[in-house]
Amino acid sequence: MMLNFSYWELKEWFTAIDFTVVGSGIVGLNCALQLRKMHPKAKILILEKGMLPQGASTKNAGFACFGSLSELIDDLNTHTEEEVVNLVKKRWEGLQLLRTTLGDKNIDFQQNKGYELFLTTELYELCLEQKDSINQLLKPLFSSDVFTIDENKFGFQKIHQQYITNQFEGQIDTGKMAAKLLEKVVSSGIKIVNNIQVESFTENNEQVEVQTNQNTFNTKKLFVATNGFANQLLNENVQPARAQVLITKPIKNLHIKGTFHLDKGYYYFRNINDRVLFGGGRNLDFKGEETTNFGQTELIQNKLEEILKTTILPNTEVEIEHRWSGIMGVGNQKKAIVKQLSNNVFCGVRLGGMGVAIGSLVGQELAELLD
Repeated sequence: MMLNFSYWELKEWFTAIDFTVVGSGIVGLNCALQLRKMHPKAKILILEKGMLPQGASTKNAGFACFGSLSELIDDLNTHTEEEVVNLVKKRWEGLQLLRTTLGDKNIDFQQNKGYELFLTTELYELCLEQKDSINQLLKPLFSSDVFTIDENKFGFQKIHQQYITNQFEGQIDTGKMAAKLLEKVVSSGIKIVNNIQVESFTENNEQVEVQTNQNTFNTKKLFVATNGFANQLLNENVQPARAQVLITKPIKNLHIKGTFHLDKGYYYFRNINDRVLFGGGRNLDFKGEETTNFGQTELIQNKLEEILKTTILPNTEVEIEHRWSGIMGVGNQKKAIVKQLSNNVFCGVRLGGMGVAIGSLVGQELAELLD
């Protein structure tokens, strides 16, 4: 459907565009900010298919994390030691860039540590065996041990009675982060158009013709930052991965503090405003959760509720207030895809569920492909 754009609208928003960014998530917004630094007078346009940023940027759990011990051990099965160290390095540098760009207060950053809980003694002992070697591997990045052992101080049930603690893990307020990023982008003179979906693009000499569900226009350069939705536009190794989340009503005297990982990170929870935010479970149905459709399934929601009531808060009455989902981008490798696709088209996608950690850095690197 072509909308009834006026001369003024076409001239102001869709004419003589230097750079168009597809997606207003963490990557897209940081890409646009970096483009503005590099080209102060450029006309920059961001296109967003949703009313708010879609995907996972405003739908995640707000973990400022870079990998639990079991996740890193798992990664070593498919990556070299050097690749795993580089993954952690990128995530850590990305988190520092996010904090520097927006300020800790503006995103409510808190370093309350991260705790990995274990449903089986077998997995705990595997992690314990490799804890020291992983600490040694990461020592050049952190100058001290990342992973230590804690007793079950929060009183969780049906788990191994020791946690493995990540001393450097933190948390943010996802909504505040996105709002502050949007504020910075708009104040720098970058235009954002919402509720518009890019359907295809064609490269013509020195320009890219962009076809949307509402109009067609030309841009000098196109940057695709749609992560979990990337395969709708690009032929890259990115699959969508839906993450389902629930949040409780406020709970009196909620004693949980920090971020928590369970079952190799497939489940994760935290305290936010005296509520438990709890997500995950896509390992129950990998194929079914390989979708770009938002929503919940009975299988996963029932499992989240079961773990919430039997393990996390076994002796507490809890009510679920709200449920939602986000769409991540994953692939056969954890490394993000940041590359030039043709003369005038670039992409920064496949954040592997680590958007909070690496999104700022991927966005910056995406813009810098112009150099």
